Amino acid sequence: MTARPIIIDCDPGQDDAVALFLAMASPADFEILGITAVAGNVPLELTQRNARIICELAGRTDVPVFAGCDKPMRYELITAENVHGKTGIDGVAVYVPGMPLQTQHAVDFIIETLLAADDGSITLVPTGPLTNIGQAISREPRILPKIREIVLMGGAMREAGNTTPSAEFNILEDPDAAQIVMHCGRPLTIVPLDVTHQVLVSRQRLEQIRAIGTTVGDAIVGMMEFFNRFDSIKYGSDGAPLHDPCTIAYLLEPGLFEGKMCNVEIETGSPLTRGHTAVDFWGVTGRAHNANWLYSVDADGFFALLIDRLKA
Repeated sequence: MTARPIIIDCDPGQDDAVALFLAMASPADFEILGITAVAGNVPLELTQRNARIICELAGRTDVPVFAGCDKPMRYELITAENVHGKTGIDGVAVYVPGMPLQTQHAVDFIIETLLAADDGSITLVPTGPLTNIGQAISREPRILPKIREIVLMGGAMREAGNTTPSAEFNILEDPDAAQIVMHCGRPLTIVPLDVTHQVLVSRQRLEQIRAIGTTVGDAIVGMMEFFNRFDSIKYGSDGAPLHDPCTIAYLLEPGLFEGKMCNVEIETGSPLTRGHTAVDFWGVTGRAHNANWLYSVDADGFFALLIDRLKA
């Protein structure tokens, strides 16, 4: 089997970190062409640094990291240090990484890489705000035929918002970019809170990761012990949702998930519902389907996959 070429666009973030670890632990499945950082959970200066730290912890300094957009297309930057800590990856030692940051802007890298690729060949995996992807599509629409599919984490329907009553963080951060992605015309799978809230890092699952006994396993435990404290209190659950790795898990084992083709639109203007994902789950509008909206996941199967790959 030929490894699937992917670009991971992220704003690490403890859960982004686990997504990166899972992808990097699957070299037979993924050829990671690059990691592009965007401002989101913390400012860009920290997200690009965190991405490089994660690569070093995983022993994958061969994967280039690019810094992208430092603010949304239209609105002011919102960050989430209250969830992720001041570093974005609190719970693990943070330092100045030795691997270099690439000098090319992430949006330029995305455009250049896609234009040089065969049609329908590269998968984009955004796990943060969609600013880099939206900017790339806006600047150079010729990249669109090159995209095999986009698998993103963002949005919510039945779970409502996690940052406002209406909006999930990634979509709220840059709703204009999200709406561009919704209408890009390429195959699109959305992993919303409806799915990720089913994937909880319980104490039992955390102990299973601790038992792996590797540098990466220990790093995940440290980050999750910090990350768990906020959402466990917020939701009254045994552990926090592990959002972003669901994108990588879907690409590895799509049979773990259930989804439905829907029309999904983004509210870009209303101060009350900005960032809301309007999911026409029951087809009441007659609008054309534009996304595979995931709504269910085999959580035990997800963690079995994650732990098996991390042991590598």
